[in-house]
Amino acid sequence: MVAEKKLIDKKGNRLDGRKWNELRPVKMEVGVLKNADGSAYIEWGKNKIMAAVYGPKEVHPKHQVLPDRALVRSRYHMAPFSVDERKNPAPSRREIEISKVIREALEPAIIVEDYPRTAIEVWVEVLQSDGGSRVAGITAASLALADAGINMRDMVVGCSCGIIEDQVVADLDDTEDKEGSGDMPVAIMPNLNQVTLLQVDGIYTKENFKKAFELAIEKGREVYTMQRAALTKKFFGGDATTVPTEAESE
Repeated sequence: MVAEKKLIDKKGNRLDGRKWNELRPVKMEVGVLKNADGSAYIEWGKNKIMAAVYGPKEVHPKHQVLPDRALVRSRYHMAPFSVDERKNPAPSRREIEISKVIREALEPAIIVEDYPRTAIEVWVEVLQSDGGSRVAGITAASLALADAGINMRDMVVGCSCGIIEDQVVADLDDTEDKEGSGDMPVAIMPNLNQVTLLQVDGIYTKENFKKAFELAIEKGREVYTMQRAALTKKFFGGDATTVPTEAESE
């Protein structure tokens, strides 16, 4: 009989040495693709994800035109080499679902009324996957929208929390996602204090649900600070870890 894999050791450390409430290392860069109107690259743990935005642009086919707002499209795709075993390059059911999830998470932030009769296309390409790729993709896509100059109410940032060995933890990696008993991806607009995505997989007690949700919000706000720093580096130069105050931004 194969022994069950321990995801948390006696000292409370996870397999990669993190504490229960720690994020994996996160790096972001804005404006990485010259052929896109806006783009961003994110490394979140072992996830490596590229996001590109095209638009506002003419809508094809014409019958999909919305007279009073922009049509937002999103495509999430995992490269065949992004996982251990070669993946079929054709879109899977899961990728189609996540494409819809990403669009619905981003759309509340985009002021679509400013771009009637146009399309805004968001492409998220996962080059290497290690769990939590949908929230990392949302975070990168939001940066790419900002890089494209799309009018937005707020940035969108995501973070997943979940349960491993009956313990609520932040930012599940691929092993924890597969071996754990719960996963909760959350996306928020931090300044507006609004949730744009909440998915729950697994069974939660009322206390664990509240703890995981609040932890995802808290960690999402940490990632939001990194988002602002990445934009600051692109548009104002200087230290990517420095975020201007609201007064300096005006």
